[in-house]
Amino acid sequence: MLREQGNMEKLDLPVDLKEAAVLERRRDAELQRQSRVFNARVRTIGVDKNALEIQMRDKKSQEEIENKRQEAFDAQMVQNDKITCLLDERQKEDIQNLNKAINEFRLCFQKKEDHREFDLYDPQALKKDLPARVSDNDPRCSVSGVQKLMGEDLTESNRRKEQQEQLREWSLQQQRELQKALEDKKFADDLYDKYRIELDKKAMELQIMEEKARRDICSFTKEFNKAQAEESIERRKLEKQQQEEDNSVEISNLVEGDLLSENPAQAISAFGPHRVVPDRWKGMHPEQLEEINKIQQQQIQEKMRLKEEERQRQVEWDRRRVQEARAMVLLERQQKRQEKELRKVQDHINQQLAQAHKAQKNYFNKEVFTNTPTDAYFGQFNTTSR
Repeated sequence: MLREQGNMEKLDLPVDLKEAAVLERRRDAELQRQSRVFNARVRTIGVDKNALEIQMRDKKSQEEIENKRQEAFDAQMVQNDKITCLLDERQKEDIQNLNKAINEFRLCFQKKEDHREFDLYDPQALKKDLPARVSDNDPRCSVSGVQKLMGEDLTESNRRKEQQEQLREWSLQQQRELQKALEDKKFADDLYDKYRIELDKKAMELQIMEEKARRDICSFTKEFNKAQAEESIERRKLEKQQQEEDNSVEISNLVEGDLLSENPAQAISAFGPHRVVPDRWKGMHPEQLEEINKIQQQQIQEKMRLKEEERQRQVEWDRRRVQEARAMVLLERQQKRQEKELRKVQDHINQQLAQAHKAQKNYFNKEVFTNTPTDAYFGQFNTTSR
């Protein structure tokens, strides 16, 4: 049953048209050859020229087809070689990058110092090993060990070095503060000079503008005075003429009116009792003059009071400006002191962190990483067949 199914699957395969065409051509060629071979006339008389020509044409066409197929195959091979070369270069580059990344990983994360058994073959083990005595306060210095004697000071060199370093830091800090103070003073002087230069420039510009305005005013005043003079001459002529007419009328009025009688009622104006006629008015009463002087004195005192208030206000403003400037100076000094205190606190914290880190490192080196393998550890290997 399986064999028949396999045969059915073979029969159901698709037919290759190219292979079928080749078989058909061979079959036709074989039939033509049989016809020529079994034909007595052609076999006895000679060669069939037409058949030979057909064979030659077929051969040439086959050669052309083969040449084209070979050229296409060669072009495909060249293209494949190029692609292969590109793939090889890419693969080499990938391998090189991978090796580079592996080497970097090994250099960064797989150092020999990080190996678990590095302490077994460390060439610097003796140098890294703790000495018999570290300091005067070393707890390993027992009485019977004779590692500590009276009068010894192992930390003298370190103490002197730290003192020298501290003195050097203080000196550098003083130099930096002095340099900063000089730079601040120079900066303030430069700002003051720039401010004075700007003020001088503005003063020169204002002076130039003032001179120009003065010239314009002088020219305008000259023209105006000229016009005023001409108008004044004309007005004086008219006034003189009018005055002469008024004088004649006044003389006649004085002669005929109440002026010579010195009647006070004649000076009252028609517009109100508080107004007088100037040409009839004989002067003010002493009470009126006294009231006018009193009002003038009040005005003078009021003006002096306003000037005094303005002066006190200006003094108060000056005092406030001085107080604000003094407060700003005190605030800057307090801020500098606070910054200095913060720097001291930060230095103290950094020093404590450094000491804690150093103590932790000494703890790890002295207490944690002290497990030395014994002969029993190495003797457990190679004891069974597996």
